[in-house]
Amino acid sequence: MTEEELDELRPAAFAISYRMLGSVSEAEDVVQEGFLRLHRARAGGQRIESPRAYLSTVVSRLSLDHLRSARVRRETYVGEWLPEPLVASADDDPARKAEMADSLSLAFLVLLESLSPEQRAAFLLREVFDEPYDRIAEIVGTSEQNARQLAARARRQVEERRPRFEASREQREELATRFFAATEEGDLEGLEELLAHD
Repeated sequence: MTEEELDELRPAAFAISYRMLGSVSEAEDVVQEGFLRLHRARAGGQRIESPRAYLSTVVSRLSLDHLRSARVRRETYVGEWLPEPLVASADDDPARKAEMADSLSLAFLVLLESLSPEQRAAFLLREVFDEPYDRIAEIVGTSEQNARQLAARARRQVEERRPRFEASREQREELATRFFAATEEGDLEGLEELLAHD
């Protein structure tokens, strides 16, 4: 496996695993295992037409297995689950950052946590990576009809938990400025009015 191929395949594989697991270190472990399996398959003489498709399938299945594992079920955290933030280096490509920002937002990852592992896989593979349902069914280990149902239920559940409206950047900045000004000046009445306003 060449360095160029590793560099080409790693971002997509990591994106799948990170979105499913919410942990950078666990996602990196899964991606490494995926690359090992790809290497072993090639070394064993297996003909792989699409390394990207092979790796995304392996990484999806490994992530699902991890989410289903007894270790993960035993480790319970009392409180709201928050995914591990994804910290990028300063020399990363700005276009890649913009492309990943929407689907890797903290709110999106928290929404994904409310889904079952199978729903999360079906939702991500369909909505984020635009995989066909027959491929999703193969990855999740179910029928195509069930894969469609998993994705539909996940989509419905995510949409139910989304905010009623999306504020513009200007509205958010104005609200933050007014909030900090009200708290700094000790203007309790203004703060209550600001927070009570729809």
